Amino acid sequence: MNMMENSKTKNIITAIALSLVLASCKAPMATVIKDEVKENIPQNFNQEEQQDANNNSGTTPWRQFFTDPNLVTLIETALKNNQELLITLQEIEIAKSGVLAKKGRLTPTVSAGIGAGLKKSGRYTSEGAGDATTEIEPGKEMPDPLGNFEAGLNASWEIDIWKKLRTEKESAVAHYLSTVEGKNFVLSNLIEEVADNYYELLALDNQLDIIQQYIKLQQRALEISKIQKEAAAATELAVKKFEAELAKSKASEYTIRQQITEKENEITALLGRYPQPIVRTKENFMSTIPPTVYTGIPSQLLANRPDIKQAELELKASKLDVEAARKEFYPSLEISATLGLEAFKPSYLVKLPESIAYNLVGELAGPLINKSAIKANFQTADAKQVQALYEYDKTILNAYLDVANLMSKVKNIDQYYQLKSQETKALDQSIDIANQLFRNSRADYLEVLLNQRDALDAKMELIEAKQKQLSTVVDIYKSLGGGWK
Repeated sequence: MNMMENSKTKNIITAIALSLVLASCKAPMATVIKDEVKENIPQNFNQEEQQDANNNSGTTPWRQFFTDPNLVTLIETALKNNQELLITLQEIEIAKSGVLAKKGRLTPTVSAGIGAGLKKSGRYTSEGAGDATTEIEPGKEMPDPLGNFEAGLNASWEIDIWKKLRTEKESAVAHYLSTVEGKNFVLSNLIEEVADNYYELLALDNQLDIIQQYIKLQQRALEISKIQKEAAAATELAVKKFEAELAKSKASEYTIRQQITEKENEITALLGRYPQPIVRTKENFMSTIPPTVYTGIPSQLLANRPDIKQAELELKASKLDVEAARKEFYPSLEISATLGLEAFKPSYLVKLPESIAYNLVGELAGPLINKSAIKANFQTADAKQVQALYEYDKTILNAYLDVANLMSKVKNIDQYYQLKSQETKALDQSIDIANQLFRNSRADYLEVLLNQRDALDAKMELIEAKQKQLSTVVDIYKSLGGGWK
């Protein structure tokens, strides 16, 4: 009879295990994704020109790329104090804790505890009747109510038979590494912002100098017009026109001063401190020569740009999440065990081996019906995987377009700067000629005003061109993946 019962038990266990395995075979398949954007990345940024793969400014450390000592000091301060960067560093710590949590699930959980309890069973129950007729020792009945005192260890462990837990840990590691790349991208952006704002500040300083020179010029023109009016060589209209132009120039001076204040505060915000003067040297701004930038080849962006590497790692993590979600359809094997001392009186706990108690249970369980929650979790992970691919492709495409656009901008802004320089020189000469003619009453005051305005506009635009020239080089350096090393 016992052999028959054992045979039936084995058959039942085998049937359950077979059902679990068959159920796991019905696990859905993940969407197969193909990265065509990465596979089809062009060989060069400009199809008309061949780039040298051995020369890539994106690999140049920022301390070598920037040579202005004042700018280097500002960048160093920003890297220590910028709040956005500090927030990103905490995100890395959070992701690191996630890795430790997933790693912890691979090992058994062991806890220790003590407990005490009291139980009174009804006399006319099977348990109560059994206790009433039981003697603990000859002549000593079972206590009523019955106490229970215990102390011991409890352990539980999910056996990673499908490597689901390992997959979850690998996903957490990939996410952690993506946060590190995210920090590098924040570094790159921060350095770019500090440099761009620094050059804009120097440009405003030089524009302020130009407007102050223009004000002095207007004051002299106004004095000449007053003298000519007294000599009947000019009219009151000419005097009023020069007075209006002078007032307009002085108003522009205060506008630029406000812009300088706001730009200084913008830089101090990036540096993570309260407003204070920005140390800088404005005299050499217009003679500053931008460093030459070498672009390398487009495929190098995949290794140099932190945002691309971050998106790639997030894509890897999402794929692992899908794999882990699919393994939720498989049966899981859990082992639990307890070992300790148990007795109805504290004094009996030290009686060995009678007080020793232990328990060992292995459980193989898996979903058979009503798997909607598991399916929903899998579908969510699968959709996030596809979404991560699109994000990765978009990041690659935007990076390529950034570099391609900035390469064209560098060339065009250089040509623009050269032509603006020629325009400024010509207008400076025309101002001297117009002033000389005006003093000799051979030119109208309007000609003088127009020449002065044109010269002012040209000089302002020339300063802006220099600022754009420098900022564009900084932008392309960042777009190539530079700035975080």
